[in-house]
Amino acid sequence: MRYTKHFRSMLFTPATAVDRYRRCHQSSADICVVDLEDSVAAADKEIARRDAAMFFSAPSAAARRCAVRVNAVTEPDGLRDLVALLDYEVRPNIVVVPKAESARDVEIVEQVLGGGRADLEICAVIETPRGLENALSIAEASESLRALIFGAADYSFAVGARRTWECLLSARARVVNSARAANIEAVDSPVFEFADLDALRWEAPLSKDLGFSGKAAIHPGQVPVINDAFSPDADVLALAQRIVTAGKANGRAVTSVDGVMAGRPFFDAAQRLLDEFEPPAESASRSAGKGEAWA
Repeated sequence: MRYTKHFRSMLFTPATAVDRYRRCHQSSADICVVDLEDSVAAADKEIARRDAAMFFSAPSAAARRCAVRVNAVTEPDGLRDLVALLDYEVRPNIVVVPKAESARDVEIVEQVLGGGRADLEICAVIETPRGLENALSIAEASESLRALIFGAADYSFAVGARRTWECLLSARARVVNSARAANIEAVDSPVFEFADLDALRWEAPLSKDLGFSGKAAIHPGQVPVINDAFSPDADVLALAQRIVTAGKANGRAVTSVDGVMAGRPFFDAAQRLLDEFEPPAESASRSAGKGEAWA
């Protein structure tokens, strides 16, 4: 898997809420996203495009992984978004493509914005019945594609389902499987009841256990809860280290670690976990010897 360190939390901020840009940047979100799509009224799309440029050039954006969610590229506003991004003083490295329904949606973004850029990362949102049916081909559309994101609200409305964990479990599982089959990340939909952190504390671990890499957020207060849910604790990291050590000791043959049989899949998973989450100092040592709605 092409692991991206980290993909636990994506905080979405309306492009028209310029006064919130700095707070988004100062959050602990792994990826800060300025939104040109659902959180922006149709009459405000043009000014949102202009304002969003500041999200990337502001001093508070330095050393942050910043992204933009454009409008659907099958709509005029989506195409206008892509053209506008070309004139930004600081061009976004990460572009979130909503309502992706075919590989062509991803290819359009890559062709307009790519231009040989090796740093372009694309995230496709799976939030329609057609998008879910084509999730695997979308996931395999481009080397620039880094993640599939599940859009629970749009999907549930489109199919007439209740927006509950149980009712959308099958769709979520398909998004995860498609993403993993293509060796990319999978990010779950946000909890829209942004002030109900207990609901988020309940749902985020379920998302992780299902295979998601992380979860979207629509308020800064959600980010610490998400990061905590998708980060291993010290005991989990210690176990991963024991598994890796055991594998190295016996040439990665099947062995027993803490009373559990471990083979190659265990060794690989443990190493990925350490690569992504182990503190840099330890990794180097081993190598060397409640509030208003946000969106």
